[in-house]
Amino acid sequence: MIGHVDADCFYVSAERVRFPHLRSMPVGVLGNHGACIIAKSYEMKAAGVSTGMPIWDATPICPQAVYVKRDFRWYEALSRRMLALVQEVSPRVEFYSIDEQFFAALEPTDGFARQLQNNLLTRVGVPVSIGIAPTKTLAKLISDSSKPFGYGVVADDRQRRALLHNRPVTDITGIAKRSAMHLAAHGIETCDQFARADRAFIRWLLTKRGEDLWWELNGTPVIPVQAVRPKHKFVSRGGSIGRASCDPARVQAFVVRNVERLVEALMHYKVCCDQLTLSLSFTDRPERSLRSSLLGSRADFEALLEAALHLLPQVWQPSSAAVHYMHVIAGCLRPLAHRQMSLFEQPQLHDVKHRINNAVGRFALRSGSTLPLVDVYGDAANEYDICDIYGKSCF
Repeated sequence: MIGHVDADCFYVSAERVRFPHLRSMPVGVLGNHGACIIAKSYEMKAAGVSTGMPIWDATPICPQAVYVKRDFRWYEALSRRMLALVQEVSPRVEFYSIDEQFFAALEPTDGFARQLQNNLLTRVGVPVSIGIAPTKTLAKLISDSSKPFGYGVVADDRQRRALLHNRPVTDITGIAKRSAMHLAAHGIETCDQFARADRAFIRWLLTKRGEDLWWELNGTPVIPVQAVRPKHKFVSRGGSIGRASCDPARVQAFVVRNVERLVEALMHYKVCCDQLTLSLSFTDRPERSLRSSLLGSRADFEALLEAALHLLPQVWQPSSAAVHYMHVIAGCLRPLAHRQMSLFEQPQLHDVKHRINNAVGRFALRSGSTLPLVDVYGDAANEYDICDIYGKSCF
């Protein structure tokens, strides 16, 4: 049996641990640039505030709300406390995301789930919902449907069918709107209809990932609990640049910033890449991305920045559209120790920068090209992001 622990409104719950006066108050957690709500309490949700809503739209809907800037260092601290506590009761635990863990449930009973739930609340301060079932997909379906602060166990086929009955197919993790539309075109709109459908047809319609979900919904585990994170196929850094911009200096500065962050990640994972992709999203037109093949396997700032800046004018012209989101993606990864080195390779500036920043503080030494981002580097919230929390199997 497999268990799933999912923290309720985790970012809000984490803020309430260190600021107890926020309990029972409507609370919204704001993103990097302080404009959009990335997490909300149940009180705000009841008032009609949705995730992703700008603060200026949420304020009239819920004027009594309190807003706090997100702090991923603090959220990681509580997340790892949760992980350690679950590891006390299970020999195999997957650090799935910042607020979720899967685990091998040695005692798949309501009493065990209730005790684990109470221990997490007492020792960490965070309320959680728990599901226990024969598969990861069913366990997550239980915990999602048990929120807030609920739990459930599916121990037999009757309970499994009851869980799936008339539940929208979009409740299945891995079935998003596009997949749901494909399924609906063939009369499959609920979880039980999905589970009763022909397996070969589901594979044809949704590829192997869909077939895996079919097996899991029918009680056969095919997606394992992974105690160690799988190797990356890609490593990416980026996100919103705040207010959409047509300013070449600001957009280029964000390219440089994201390349610096990407190099940090590559060094952490001890990998290098053969390809680099630059992807930009705009306010009023489709996303554009281009990929460049590197001259050898690289993980140094100079080579990756040169490739990214070479791609930038091909992906975007300042007069064409305002850039809103950006990602720099390293592909074709290979172990850093196994790469073919150049005959004329010199020690990299990154090594010096890395040692200084480790001693003084992250981004204390950075490229001068990022100087236009005074607002970004002046805000401590931008020093640490969710992608800087290593070890999760899911972003």
